[in-house]
Amino acid sequence: MVRLFLRSSQFILVIGLLTSLQAVVAQDAAVKAKDDVARPTTPGGAEVPLAVRIKRPTAEEVARVEKALADFKESADPQTKALVKEIPSLLEVRVPRPNFAIVPGLAPGFRQKHLANVAVAKAGKAELLLLGDSITDFWRNENGPFAGKAVLEKHFGKWNVANFGIAGDTTQGVLYRLQNGEGEGFSPRAVMLMIGTNNTGRNSAEEIAEGIGAVVLQLRKRFPESAILLLGVFPRGKAGDSVRQTIRDINTAISRLDDGEKVHYLDIGAKFLNDEGDIPADVMSDALHPSSKGYEIWAEAVATPLGKLMEGK
Repeated sequence: MVRLFLRSSQFILVIGLLTSLQAVVAQDAAVKAKDDVARPTTPGGAEVPLAVRIKRPTAEEVARVEKALADFKESADPQTKALVKEIPSLLEVRVPRPNFAIVPGLAPGFRQKHLANVAVAKAGKAELLLLGDSITDFWRNENGPFAGKAVLEKHFGKWNVANFGIAGDTTQGVLYRLQNGEGEGFSPRAVMLMIGTNNTGRNSAEEIAEGIGAVVLQLRKRFPESAILLLGVFPRGKAGDSVRQTIRDINTAISRLDDGEKVHYLDIGAKFLNDEGDIPADVMSDALHPSSKGYEIWAEAVATPLGKLMEGK
């Protein structure tokens, strides 16, 4: 990415630079059209499906654009040269930052729950896997403002359910868990996945979509016979909060992971909202975690598609 912050007097020179860069992009586009191979990504990161992969330049592409930028600087008028020399950040090449939402890693405080999940995985009995963060974790709660257990037993009690939700977890935490015991020893008929809301404070929508895509790819590799019900990230906060747009962007991106065969995307977020777009207090008292009523809304919304996946349809 090239950031330009120059005065209007330099407009013609900027147009010249953009024309040069467009020529570089056009040359590379012809190559990329024939090359559907994964682009370089974050060191240590998990593989990401092409459907949600952030476009990242190769070292050669970056070098080419940097040369074009250097040529522009060399041809700039003295006033522009002086300005750029004084404030170099006004005109520079910036590549997408590393995406740590795809680098497996588990918070130390989650290890005890992780080990408990591994024990469940080793038992090999689970038919339905619930995977995610606190919103999934609290399906097990018997009491309190976020009690989902009674609803779980009512709607899903006919199956052997493994709840691998961990409150506070992120995409990178789920990746770690799948790679370290939670993704082996059993073969569920279906997986219901909802993850990403805890990444919204530190990652962009694009980065979170990559993280979710990496989790889906891990699930496909580790449970090749299992169907995946991929839920859109639930709404949180108030209707006008910026995180709402982030969530919409995440969900637009991850909807492309639906392959019509093993991965099935479903966005039920609107069912938690009132006509003004807010979340009623009796549905999520903190505008994030479902109450018993919220879990009932969730269960009813997924009952039919999840039931079909459990039956192999």
